[in-house]
Amino acid sequence: MRYDFGSDNTAGMAPSALKALAEANAGYARAYGSDEITQRAADLIRQRLDADAEVRFVFSGTAANAIALSMLAQPYEAVLAHHAAHICTDETGAPGFFGHGVGLIGLPGFSGKIDPAAVHAALNEPVVGHRQPAAALSLTQCTEYGAVYSEEALRHLIEPAKLRGIGVHMDGARLANAAVAGFDLPQIARLGVDILVFGGAKAGANCTEAIVIFDKSLARRIDNRLKQAGQTASKARFLAAPFLGLLESGEWETGAAHANRMAQRLADGIESRSSFVLAHPVEANAVFVRMPPEAHARLNALGWACYMFDDGSVRFVCSWASEEDVVDELIEAIATL
Repeated sequence: MRYDFGSDNTAGMAPSALKALAEANAGYARAYGSDEITQRAADLIRQRLDADAEVRFVFSGTAANAIALSMLAQPYEAVLAHHAAHICTDETGAPGFFGHGVGLIGLPGFSGKIDPAAVHAALNEPVVGHRQPAAALSLTQCTEYGAVYSEEALRHLIEPAKLRGIGVHMDGARLANAAVAGFDLPQIARLGVDILVFGGAKAGANCTEAIVIFDKSLARRIDNRLKQAGQTASKARFLAAPFLGLLESGEWETGAAHANRMAQRLADGIESRSSFVLAHPVEANAVFVRMPPEAHARLNALGWACYMFDDGSVRFVCSWASEEDVVDELIEAIATL
């Protein structure tokens, strides 16, 4: 089975990330995040975001999202999110686990973007003692369907939430892909996002993500929270080093730009060479195709790993490691179905 397009998680580490990891292994360093590598990586994230923020590196996006949301909502409260968001569909109740009962309220919207009318409707729900009221809004950039929010679109979601005293979290697992698609990273803090998960694994790091806390009042005893959650690495430099390599070399951006180009190449080839149609606009590194189950099964039988997604479309994801000739090989395979 070929996993080239199964997910951007199936690719290995980008060269700069792997090199930085190897370099971090030389000699000795202070433990628990007080080392120079961790500090330099955090500084580079702050520079990319043009914001003063607390930065911590953790082992997974699931933990990063869930811990972040636990800072914004009490156990008797809930988080507003798109119904197809990763926190709603792929994290096995982790927000509720880390938040000791925090609930999730799924909202509609095309291509994973929350419909502003749905946010207004949810915010206007009366607070009653028998339901968990909304205390946080979670946004995904890029969305689970590869869509990229514009600054204006985010403003229409964030402003009404902030006016109601609602905290805002952003899942940026594929933030690099959004950035190279034209999204201005410094706008995240300026728009009022309180906590961001700055993606590493999908950008070419190993299993590491960064929690970025813009509202520093939320960072009180963050290290205690992370330790209790099993997210404090004694050899923290090995979580930070891949970020350092990606950001110092620029591969965080160039790898994402390559992934986006490969996705567009794949989408163009599918549209021109086959009878299948795209289910969603291609704005980043993911391609979703309307494909009958029989065709999907045949493609799997030909050795291409691709998955049926929540809306019934088949997803293909490109990465920093995707190769043009392999993209063309996949296009040819789809054209024969």
